[in-house]
Amino acid sequence: MRPSKIRSLIKLVEESNINELEVSSWGRKVCIRKRIGGGNGQGSANPGANPAPPGQSEVQLELTTESPKEPEKKVNLVEIKSPMVGTFYRAPAPDARPYADVGENVKTGQVVCIIEAMKLMNEIEAEIAGKIVEVLVENGKPVQFGQSLFLVEPH
Repeated sequence: MRPSKIRSLIKLVEESNINELEVSSWGRKVCIRKRIGGGNGQGSANPGANPAPPGQSEVQLELTTESPKEPEKKVNLVEIKSPMVGTFYRAPAPDARPYADVGENVKTGQVVCIIEAMKLMNEIEAEIAGKIVEVLVENGKPVQFGQSLFLVEPH
């Protein structure tokens, strides 16, 4: 998020009755909290500002930013990747059981999902035997060529 955008958010919090504002944009999160009350002025938005005179409350702003978290690298896991662009489906029909679910064992050549591309349903098969550790795509969501669909722990 741009510094000018953060400054405008800080100004919004300072000038309003809002005590806390949290905004997420492009995987980054900014949280601005207003603390009202006595304090030593540390951590305020105006470092070096004089503490409030007796009888007045001091307003402190706390700004927190978070970067997108990188997925954990799992050791000895093999990815099943999409061979095409299309729509990912875990089951042959909306009310049917998924082809492969977390914790299930799959065999080489076993169908694990379907990718619909140009009105054609393409069955995607496991290239390795093992246990499904994680499904990386939501049902009905678009996928790109080479995108990881499943993580498999080989046997």
